Amino acid sequence: MIPQQIVNDGLTPDFEEVVQPSKTYKLNLERNRCVGFVDGLQAVEQAIFLMLSIERYDYIIYSWNYGVEFKDLIGQPTAYVASEVKRRIRECLLQDERITEVDSFEVTANKNKVHVTFTAHTIFGEITIEREVDY
Repeated sequence: MIPQQIVNDGLTPDFEEVVQPSKTYKLNLERNRCVGFVDGLQAVEQAIFLMLSIERYDYIIYSWNYGVEFKDLIGQPTAYVASEVKRRIRECLLQDERITEVDSFEVTANKNKVHVTFTAHTIFGEITIEREVDY
């Protein structure tokens, strides 16, 4: 008897893709506590808040793919900051597999702050986010 070898023809995957659950602890930011759990759209919204609150490369506990780079925008011209903040937010958020697109940016500049409103399209739905960036 000759053993038969199974050959992957390239058309059928030899692995199964598994989507990780998004269930996580719910943060109560007013009381600085974790209270219960969140899942789905609320979990992604909380993840977006955290990603935009962490400066990339500053903390060794986080991967270099986590966080946003706003620190070097301080002291830059308003026009540069207004255009660069869109790219940096988009780059930061698209690291998360649950977020498929970031668009509809509206940027308004004040004295030393840029106010950004944008829409994040996720696998659970759309989220409209507002954020202020100091420069």
